[in-house]
Amino acid sequence: MSGAIRIGVAGAGLIGRKHIELIAASPDCTLAGIADPSPEAKVFAESRQIPWHADHRALLEREAPDGMIVASPNALHLGMVLDCVARGVPALVEKPVTDTVASAQRLAEMVRRTGVPVLVGHHRRHNPRIKAIRDKVAGGEIGELTAVIGLWLLKKPDDYFDVAWRREAGGGPLLINLVHDIDNLRFICGEISEVQAMTSNRARGFAVEDTAGLLLKFAGGAIGTVTLSDATPAPWSWELSSGENAAYPKQDQPCYLFAGTKGALSVPTMELWSYPGQGGWYTPLSRTTVDVPSADPLVEQLRHFCAVIARSEVPLISVEDAMGTLAVVEAVREAALTGARISPGRIMEQVA
Repeated sequence: MSGAIRIGVAGAGLIGRKHIELIAASPDCTLAGIADPSPEAKVFAESRQIPWHADHRALLEREAPDGMIVASPNALHLGMVLDCVARGVPALVEKPVTDTVASAQRLAEMVRRTGVPVLVGHHRRHNPRIKAIRDKVAGGEIGELTAVIGLWLLKKPDDYFDVAWRREAGGGPLLINLVHDIDNLRFICGEISEVQAMTSNRARGFAVEDTAGLLLKFAGGAIGTVTLSDATPAPWSWELSSGENAAYPKQDQPCYLFAGTKGALSVPTMELWSYPGQGGWYTPLSRTTVDVPSADPLVEQLRHFCAVIARSEVPLISVEDAMGTLAVVEAVREAALTGARISPGRIMEQVA
């Protein structure tokens, strides 16, 4: 592909504007235009002399971008990406890939039939730190994995909920936020075979959850717990712990704990705990800090997307892979509603 790759952005909210900023700074691509019907988006585009369209189809037809980033509300993902694929335009779609496993399967079938690549924006997999953690856990550095603890606890500002869809079904922290952490845990620890869960909306009273507790069983046998709330002042979340995004004040606290038969690892503080010898609970533990690389995963994701558009790389996170993460979130919802143990794999099979 000759010349700079031209990328359109559908959705000019928080993450959409971040993508626009990254495109402007990239040597590999340029912004073809944005599509967002809101008056704020139109003003934003006009103030920066960016081609603006109220509809993503108009952007596709009039600007003919080489690729499209879909950063719209979750419920709009399927239709927008299908329109891109139908026109032969590769897409980077923000997580979750769609709002249901059934719609994700429909998209996966379209991708298989056409061969048009779609990359899903589980951007943390592009973080070299996440890759290094996976290598240590999967590589047996802490022995056989026995237990996992995940925490996502912070307080969203009240004006975050001025956007109506964030108060409605599909707009809660399970699908907006914890889907990232579920994807991290699948990537690091392997597939999740069973889920139990409880959710609550008591803190805010919206139609969606603000708090949840998850019990996970991994295919390898490890047991995990995950606690979530977006209504509490707390430092235990990837956003605040990792330093990945400078917009969040970094806290020197872990948000994941991985326990194995030879040791335990706190993440992202990267403290490795083990016994120097055979050991036991009377033996002093040894603590070392593990050095791992760090980089902005969104920058790497954009570079990778440009390579996907050029057909020099295949999507790191495919629709099928992202569908596995979405199936866990659906299993959490069903488990919370019924009180039963739910298999994400069964959910995938039922809609196949």
